[in-house]
Amino acid sequence: MLPKIPLDRWVESFIRWLNTNLAFLFDFFSSIISGIVGGFTFLFHAFPAIVVIVLLTLLAYYFGKWRLALFTVLGLLLILNLGYWDPTMDTLALVLTSALISIILGLPLGIWCARNRSVRSTLTPVLDFMQTMPAFVYLIPAVTFFGLGVVPGVIASVIFSIPPTIRLTNLGILQVPDDLVEAADAFGSTPAQKLFKVQFPLALPTILAGINQTIMLSLSMVVIASMIGAQGVGADVYRAVTQLKTGQGFEAGLAVVVLAILLDRLTQSVISKKRKGNKSFAFKKTIIIAAVVAFCIVAIFIGIGKKAPVSTSAFVGDQVGYSIIGIDPGSGLMNAADKALKAYNLTSWKLIEGSSTAMTAALDRAYKEGKPIIVTGWTPHWMFSKYDLKYLADPKNVFGGEEEIHTIVRLQLKADQPSAYQFLDKFQWKPADMEQVMASIQEGKKPEEAASQWVEANPDKVNTWISAIPKAEGKKLKLAYVAWDSEIASTNVVKYVLQSKLGYQVDMLQVEAGPMWAGIASGDADAMVAAWLPTTHKDYYEKFKGNFEDLGPNLIGTKLGLVVPKYMNLTSVEDLVKK
Repeated sequence: MLPKIPLDRWVESFIRWLNTNLAFLFDFFSSIISGIVGGFTFLFHAFPAIVVIVLLTLLAYYFGKWRLALFTVLGLLLILNLGYWDPTMDTLALVLTSALISIILGLPLGIWCARNRSVRSTLTPVLDFMQTMPAFVYLIPAVTFFGLGVVPGVIASVIFSIPPTIRLTNLGILQVPDDLVEAADAFGSTPAQKLFKVQFPLALPTILAGINQTIMLSLSMVVIASMIGAQGVGADVYRAVTQLKTGQGFEAGLAVVVLAILLDRLTQSVISKKRKGNKSFAFKKTIIIAAVVAFCIVAIFIGIGKKAPVSTSAFVGDQVGYSIIGIDPGSGLMNAADKALKAYNLTSWKLIEGSSTAMTAALDRAYKEGKPIIVTGWTPHWMFSKYDLKYLADPKNVFGGEEEIHTIVRLQLKADQPSAYQFLDKFQWKPADMEQVMASIQEGKKPEEAASQWVEANPDKVNTWISAIPKAEGKKLKLAYVAWDSEIASTNVVKYVLQSKLGYQVDMLQVEAGPMWAGIASGDADAMVAAWLPTTHKDYYEKFKGNFEDLGPNLIGTKLGLVVPKYMNLTSVEDLVKK
């Protein structure tokens, strides 16, 4: 068998090289993008909601007549009534910024493709790659280069949404009838005159269709962008998903739907058949384009003007922008961190929601640059072996003492799968054991490989789990887990033992914390070894109590809290209070 091509390590090395040698360029782009988003956000929030609704309704009436205007006023009033106005405006700012950058870059590239066959042949597979690569893949390099927040969200959105503008601009120009192009050449038109007087106007409907699709794809990224700290209505959707709040998720999703329909209908109505026949439309179109350009310029200058300068203050809050980098919204750790902000009267601080992967990416970037950062942390975790970190003391004990990780199984598992039940009941290991598996995974091994190596290297411990348990050849079992590094390690170890030692066929279901508990309670999954108690998963434990069986702890000695690099001159959460 041929050895595996180390493509993952090559990509990571290339990312590290870019981050080291082009950091100044990324900082420049970050300033521009955050300025544009900040400017749009400021303009949308500068006026009362009713004023914005009236302006958008008039715009909808101008382009789409009374039906679109009616939908606009009713839809926006519904968003206002449901309490999602501010996050919806944040989302609109993110979408418009992504669309604006995509259009500015996409139109020239599309024109270049249409005029140069070699460029078209080179760019087409690149666009295929951009459109077919899962959008989640773009998040980690975006966080590595640009940190958490709206900037990496915009970058990921641009990469995902720019292909339609390029493709349809190229297609529209190529579809212009050859006889019209030949006539332009016969009359002595220059290439620029032929493009802007003949090809571009005739291709405009196709180009606008591409722009419409770009805007829709940008909007589809709002929930994904919320996983790396981009605020907006997508964060409310993501929070509802992780907390299993169906009603809240429906409300936030409805706000996205209203915004999507409004943007879709507006862009489709920009050039309608009626307006093509209007002699004054060319003049009106010039006025509209000039107004949009002026709006964007004002937004950019306002946003860059509002961008906070680099702080020279000795106080840590000024250095980190009064931000604590968190993980998945709705997790017990995040709830505890939120309570800590209130308990210690840290009213000016904010907790950035995202994901555990985004948090560790932000920590990695700050640590390598020697910059201050505060994150929500837990033990066991591989970051404590890779970086020199410390917990901040918690005098008020908001985060509680040590936690335990429990094994939770569905009801009737003992009767249906007695061998699996006995093993899961005996399964118990120590934080040092888990950290060995986590470290192997972090070093580049696949979770399955790291788990199998640990199991084979610790036969005595494994034998205590499976002794006197009969094999269950061919029986199927489903293990649910949340994609935290600790749970990836433990669930893969349990899976390997069940398969290699007891003969089970095991499926692993990767889900968020809320669906993980719901799956056990409903019987859709058989077991999990990922219940952090009594703090992290307390709400889920209480919500589904009586619909599962708790087999007790499989790991004792975990810890939650706020974590900082040891080079930071902080010892306690109380040090975050400005005196």
